[in-house]
Amino acid sequence: MRLFSRWLDKMTLTLQFVPYHELIDLEPEKRINRLLDIVKKDKVVLMQGRLKASEEAWLIQKTMENVSKTFKGIELCTIYPEAKNDKLWNNLRNLLVKFLMGTREGLTIIGPATIIKEIKRNPDKIELLTTIR
Repeated sequence: MRLFSRWLDKMTLTLQFVPYHELIDLEPEKRINRLLDIVKKDKVVLMQGRLKASEEAWLIQKTMENVSKTFKGIELCTIYPEAKNDKLWNNLRNLLVKFLMGTREGLTIIGPATIIKEIKRNPDKIELLTTIR
């Protein structure tokens, strides 16, 4: 039973939700460092909202600087909600929501490359393929 318990502990996948309000007031460097610190603990980050393009580039750069024997890098995926209705009223409403919500809209997934093999985006689901260590 103990052997099974140890094996099960190694198979545990930890998801950490990071709400938008925890990151909005941080400087970009601190925001990136906070996300990277979580991922380095072998946790998958589910972040409300998305990073700016420059912040994503900075995250990738910081990741490359931190690659080691124990930290192999990250997998990153951002999902944006899509409007499926072409009516004028719905388009205006969606533009207003984008204006008010800004980068809060969407979901960002960041995880260690040693755990996440691939992230697939489909119109109605997300597939997070993991590897067993």
